[in-house]
Amino acid sequence: MTSMRLRDYQPADMDAVLRLWDEVRTEGVEPVYALAEVLASCEKDYAVVAADGDRVLGVAVARAAHDQGWIVFLAVTAPARGSGIAGKLLAALEQRMAPSGLTKLSILVPDEQQQIGALTRAGFADRAHLSYFEREIPVKQRELAVLRDLGGRILPRDLWGSIAGMQTEKELLERRLVLPLADPGLADQFGVQAPRSIVLFGPPGTGKTTFAKAVASRLQWPFVEVFPSRLAHGPQGLAGGLRETFTRIAELDHVIVFIDEVEEIAGQRGGEPPSAMQGVTNELLKIIPAFRDSPGRLLICATNFIRALDAAFLRHGRFDYVIPIGLPDAAAREAIWGRYIPEQAAESIDLALLVARTDGYSPADIEFAARSASQAALEQSVFGVSSVEWAAGPEGALTGPSTADYLAAIDRTRATVSSTEAFEFREDIAALART
Repeated sequence: MTSMRLRDYQPADMDAVLRLWDEVRTEGVEPVYALAEVLASCEKDYAVVAADGDRVLGVAVARAAHDQGWIVFLAVTAPARGSGIAGKLLAALEQRMAPSGLTKLSILVPDEQQQIGALTRAGFADRAHLSYFEREIPVKQRELAVLRDLGGRILPRDLWGSIAGMQTEKELLERRLVLPLADPGLADQFGVQAPRSIVLFGPPGTGKTTFAKAVASRLQWPFVEVFPSRLAHGPQGLAGGLRETFTRIAELDHVIVFIDEVEEIAGQRGGEPPSAMQGVTNELLKIIPAFRDSPGRLLICATNFIRALDAAFLRHGRFDYVIPIGLPDAAAREAIWGRYIPEQAAESIDLALLVARTDGYSPADIEFAARSASQAALEQSVFGVSSVEWAAGPEGALTGPSTADYLAAIDRTRATVSSTEAFEFREDIAALART
């Protein structure tokens, strides 16, 4: 189902919805809403379809009532269950309904329904112990315009779970960030001050941005990335642009603010005459304490070169934690390879060998090697110009790249992080990390 996509319901999908309706009832589940109501909502309200080519794999249908959205039908065909389609349908439905000012999305589930797990994983909670599930829509209507102006967004709910491996980093972020921020009442009971700002540091391409987005996904807070290079071209200049941006951010109830490559605007100050960037660094140092005064927000700064940051920038009181993010471990490398190896070739690939051969590679390095091997396989299938061995089906038809193709691509891919950089990273952990 690599070609699965989500789209709005179309009249031509009616037969597929009817088949899903019949499939649900055949399994002994009687839908809460009548078929006529479901079809009417498909035409007049909100309906999203998951499709693989011309084949409909699932559908989610909802209607609005005041400030609450009600899901009237949610179904995924049996062969596609367990692949996360239900959660994706629910997320797409929420994105379409949130601009109408809705604050909750609810669903009534028959006692016989077997897919309750998909609802709990998607953030719904059983409120009345009557198979009644609801979840809060994280962004209120009044915040949508602000979020749009800032270029922010609500990220899919499943990003945290999609990070395989890296258990040390995940557990640290879960305990230090997510736990106190998700349940401030519990944190307050134990005298824990929820973090307001952190630094993620590590070599290039190690997934710092991915972890920042995953935290926003886990909390279901809006994610706003600040791009200093864009602000620098504004009429107020970089310092003024930063000040105005954070003033607008203060209008949001909850938010994750992310600044990548923060060393560009928070580098070491000094020298005569003072550089123009010193004023920007000073402005950022003023912004952070004001940002930290309000609950429900977290600033995440990422840097590849933590040694380049101004000493005042990293001191206690400005950042709660300074967390290292290193190269992917074996479990993470295996998961990354799994994303890019085609399904039809997967059984013939020595995945353990690829994982071992890419020790010290960043996620971006592995992605490049995987895509390079796939491109070479495509060219071989069309032009027959490759010199490496190819995976073949039972009748000799080419099915995709082989282990040899991937190994050849690995050999052609230079690791982003050198041994010197890896050594310096370990030194930085000892000298600067605060976890």
